[in-house]
Amino acid sequence: MGEDRLLDIALQSARLAGDEVMSYYRHGNFDTEIKGDESPVTSADLAANQVLMDRLKTLTPDIPIISEELDIEGLEQRKSWSKYWLLDPIDGTGEFIIGSGDFAVNIALIEDGWPSIGVIHAPDHCLTYYGQKNLGAFKDNDQGSHQIQVAAYKPGQAVKVAISRRQELSLMAQYLNKNFDFEYVALGSCSLKNCLIAEGGADCYLRIGPTGEWDTGASQCILEQAGGAILDSEFNPLSYNRRDTLINPDFISMGNGDFPWKQIIHPHKTAR
Repeated sequence: MGEDRLLDIALQSARLAGDEVMSYYRHGNFDTEIKGDESPVTSADLAANQVLMDRLKTLTPDIPIISEELDIEGLEQRKSWSKYWLLDPIDGTGEFIIGSGDFAVNIALIEDGWPSIGVIHAPDHCLTYYGQKNLGAFKDNDQGSHQIQVAAYKPGQAVKVAISRRQELSLMAQYLNKNFDFEYVALGSCSLKNCLIAEGGADCYLRIGPTGEWDTGASQCILEQAGGAILDSEFNPLSYNRRDTLINPDFISMGNGDFPWKQIIHPHKTAR
């Protein structure tokens, strides 16, 4: 099956899952539980996961699936997979619960340890970002679909940093070189912050604390195709399906490569 067809399947699946999520969101008729890692999960997460699983298993039966809401097979079983779907049925479950609208369905296709397709659908914003290797990155909303790219670098400009609305600003700011000027742009889910960088609305995002590979796979593809990158705290690219754990290290999402990132950010402070 060609990559263009797989992208179409990912787009359609994300939108169907988004419809399912919104059926819970509009009426607030969902249950919430706390998982073993102390993160929340709702009945909407599980329903969206079921929509994605049913559709992808039917249309692409030969492609394995990893989802945040499934038990994960060990590396011994996973390491032979040349490609697989990587899902986060709701990225930003906390934002879903509080009603901010800043949540998204994430679907990535990982091939040989790298995301080749990424789709992020934010149903409450009627907004979809998507990217495919060697195709580019795109934003689709009620004004149509258009290609996106990271912001150009202009020496002396303030660096726009994407942050969470509930993030302790002092925690993140300690990793930034105070000799530069910074502006802060608040947004919800991890993937939407990365997409904000991809479309030029921010320049970087520092994530200090645990995330899963499902949180970054789709947006890494989109951001890379828009001219950016997601690197770990030592400025090495994030990889996928290479370790027993699917928990990411701390990471830095960045836009235009012309920025002097190693002067702006102190990576040694974020290493874990």
